[in-house]
Amino acid sequence: MCGIAGIFHYQTVKPVDPRRVERMADALAHRGPDGSGVWTAPGVGLGHRRLSIIDLAGSPQPMHSVDGRAVIVFNGEIYNYRRLRSELKQGGAHFRTDGDTETILAAWQKWGPDCLDRLDGMFAFALYDCDKRQLFLARDRLGVKPLYLARIEGGAVGFASELKGLLAHPLLQREIDPLAIEDYMTWGYVPDTRSILKGVEKLPAGHFLLLEHGREPGPPREYWNISFAGREGGKTAEREARLLHMMGKGVTSRMVADVPLGAFLSGGVDSSSVVALMSEASKQPVTTCSIGFDVESVDETTHARKIAELFATDHHERIVSADQFDQIERLAGIFDEPFADASALPTLRVCELAREHVTVALSGDGADEALGGYRRHIFQMREEQARKLLPRSLREPVFGALGKVWPKADWAPRALRAKTTLLALAESGEAGYARALSILPPDLRSNLYGEVLLRERRDYRGEHEFERLMREAPARTGLDRAQYADLKFWLPGDILTKTDRTSMAVGLETREPLLDHRLVEFGARLPQRERIRGVTGKWLMKRAMQKYLPEETLYRPKQGFVTPLAQWFRGPLSDRARRIAHSKLLTDSGWFDRKSLARLADDHIAGRSDNGRVLWQLLMLEQSLKHLAPSS
Repeated sequence: MCGIAGIFHYQTVKPVDPRRVERMADALAHRGPDGSGVWTAPGVGLGHRRLSIIDLAGSPQPMHSVDGRAVIVFNGEIYNYRRLRSELKQGGAHFRTDGDTETILAAWQKWGPDCLDRLDGMFAFALYDCDKRQLFLARDRLGVKPLYLARIEGGAVGFASELKGLLAHPLLQREIDPLAIEDYMTWGYVPDTRSILKGVEKLPAGHFLLLEHGREPGPPREYWNISFAGREGGKTAEREARLLHMMGKGVTSRMVADVPLGAFLSGGVDSSSVVALMSEASKQPVTTCSIGFDVESVDETTHARKIAELFATDHHERIVSADQFDQIERLAGIFDEPFADASALPTLRVCELAREHVTVALSGDGADEALGGYRRHIFQMREEQARKLLPRSLREPVFGALGKVWPKADWAPRALRAKTTLLALAESGEAGYARALSILPPDLRSNLYGEVLLRERRDYRGEHEFERLMREAPARTGLDRAQYADLKFWLPGDILTKTDRTSMAVGLETREPLLDHRLVEFGARLPQRERIRGVTGKWLMKRAMQKYLPEETLYRPKQGFVTPLAQWFRGPLSDRARRIAHSKLLTDSGWFDRKSLARLADDHIAGRSDNGRVLWQLLMLEQSLKHLAPSS
């Protein structure tokens, strides 16, 4: 795993200062502590920081093709590179190294942009073709690896694996995008459709961008999309066998490394499945790492320990305090953009533990999105069934009116939160699912905003792009549409961002075998009843894993990392909650209303409502804005 950065002059071919590229790359040193390199030519500069995983001594970057006509900087892993190398050799290609980087260069020279269809892996790379005078920027299908882009004064495009790489460029404008604040207050992160800074973009997952000297940059082009429009034929037993085979292939392909490799183990079905399949494929005990908490009700180490014992893994665990709020400032620096998924704290802890023992760790990320594993998927499916029974002309006035007067029960499980369900039933399936996934609905966000943000936001709402994705999804059912939006919006914006930044902050590479694109495509074609049956999500996956995992692991209610935000803001962080209302960055800017923020904090501290998640959002936003300030 690595960090990449660079500059491309599309307007006028100008010299690129190698020291400037070096500073951009060095801002990403945590992603690549094992080596660095810079290459420049008229109008282009490429920088690289390396974390050595494959061909430890033989694949320094930036790397030139054998004929010297192409140069690449690459972040990620290509899992099928050996098969591709063999195919390319048969076509006359020559190789000087044993790694996957040189394979991309040869694939580009043979197939051009179509090489992306042949790459199986997680990646973001920049490849400069000296003959064509083109810069080819690409990102993997599902967005496991990030790539930020920015227009820079003087007719140039800058790029970097993280925003901090662009921030190292002295000409980057640091103007906050108010619409990104609206997005962030909706979702708790800034999605890939926007950046916290105006003029900065993220290359979308499954897209590439081709830049040429003397030509204005065009929009990114899509080379891959997921479709829920088809359905797999055959019998359930046949699909079960195919799913298990794909899971096994996804795991084994990601076990190739020339450095120590292990896995995260929470004791849940996804990570346990990965460990089970790794153990089956490995001749040595698998190294597993678990994090636990000093609060018994949220500690899952007992479950993880049972799986570790079952598969005789080399198991490591660490118990940490649930009070991890001392990491707030560090988190803001790790993520650059505001990021309010509080599970980033324990994720960072488990990455720190894993890095003490391995350099590569496999995770169970992606199975819920691909195979229908979230509770919200079950609710969405049931709500869509109810919507079909009642016309919208009846649902809107009846359920809408009931939802507005129903008391808000933050403390209750969602199944008992009638207000949430009633409001969702009054809306379209897209709007109802967006409400279920968002942190704050539009009316509550508007109540917090100041005059400036309300004026600049105008009629834009953070839900718009998410709902558009659902409406235009290649899909048959409401569940299909929900999963499609999860895979295209939530997964790269929240889950994969969290894992990438926390792991790379400690020099750890993470791989997601359950996000193998063929497995994801297969999951999208499964009959709905084999994704969700009754109250069981990921039904076919759990059935397939019955020969490996105990029933308790397969059917225990999903928990995940829990962070006690409500308790923090009524205890040790109560003063910080009150100070939010006096934050110059939040209120003097006119983005937020001081009185509304004060009331939000007071109501939470007094126990009148649970505003812990929103207070955490505001605190992380304030810290990120400090980090992004030009003086930082």
